[in-house]
Amino acid sequence: MIASTKAEMFLTRLDELMDHADDPAALAMRLLAETLPHFRWVGIYWLEGDALVLGPYVGEPTEHDRIPVGRGVCGTAVAEGKNQIVPDVRLVSNYLACSVKTRSEIVVLIRQGDQIVGQIDVDGHEPGAFDATDEALLTAVAKKLASYI
Repeated sequence: MIASTKAEMFLTRLDELMDHADDPAALAMRLLAETLPHFRWVGIYWLEGDALVLGPYVGEPTEHDRIPVGRGVCGTAVAEGKNQIVPDVRLVSNYLACSVKTRSEIVVLIRQGDQIVGQIDVDGHEPGAFDATDEALLTAVAKKLASYI
């Protein structure tokens, strides 16, 4: 949960740095992890055909480097074409556990026009760690990333 002023400051800083970054996506993930302590794992999955393929991330390694569309919270976001905020992952029947510590998750789609090209995936260690303010910030970051693809 992030205050709007902090979000604006974050987005301004991201804008300043992205134009000079070798990998804008990796930079964005690093800045999100550094700025938002409730973002315990943050990464990008790129959509390639019918699978999500792990891109840059910050956090513990994950065995989920490819996720089929429709599977888990990430795959469901693509299959339904909408962002996902899951207050308690233990209540999701097809959840793909990356860490036993994860209790909540948010997935925000990255789009170019109407086409989904990837997603930002964030895990939290507390139930209900994410809300609409996190979704708004990640949506803004996703829009910026889409312009660099």
